[in-house]
Amino acid sequence: MIKKLVEQTDITKLTVDAIVNAANTSLLGGGGVDGAIHRAAGPQLLEACRKLGGCPTGEARITEAYRLPARYVIHTVGPRWRDGNHQEAQLLAACYRNTLDIAQQHQLETLAFPAISCGVYGYPADQAVAVAIKSIDGWHKQTGYTVQIIFACFDSSMRRLYEQAIGKD
Repeated sequence: MIKKLVEQTDITKLTVDAIVNAANTSLLGGGGVDGAIHRAAGPQLLEACRKLGGCPTGEARITEAYRLPARYVIHTVGPRWRDGNHQEAQLLAACYRNTLDIAQQHQLETLAFPAISCGVYGYPADQAVAVAIKSIDGWHKQTGYTVQIIFACFDSSMRRLYEQAIGKD
């Protein structure tokens, strides 16, 4: 089983192999977690992201972490919530699987996720948490690769949602 931890913390402060950036398709920075990661990493991250040429929803890309304490940033683009009938759950699940595939390819052992798509993209937090847990557990069952996951929560309400979901494992 994958070890899953929940922390109410600033993801940019975590010393892990990789932090996950809830990015937009341009990968050139934005608001929320994306903006905070870009600010903390410094201008080299923006240059590295420019060279990637963007990232479609559901996919993931990796860069160095520059001034962050993590070694890498894995950028993934979550879906915008419309009404739940436009493949939002499948696209969000793909974010987790593709991020974990990159972690495995780079032999990473610790990975910190924010609540992907739960900010300005409007994904209902309880549904997003359920997709995250199910996707991570399904990926582990399929691959057998073990990585420690930290769910880096911005606030106590998100932290409680993850704690409740993990408690049901």
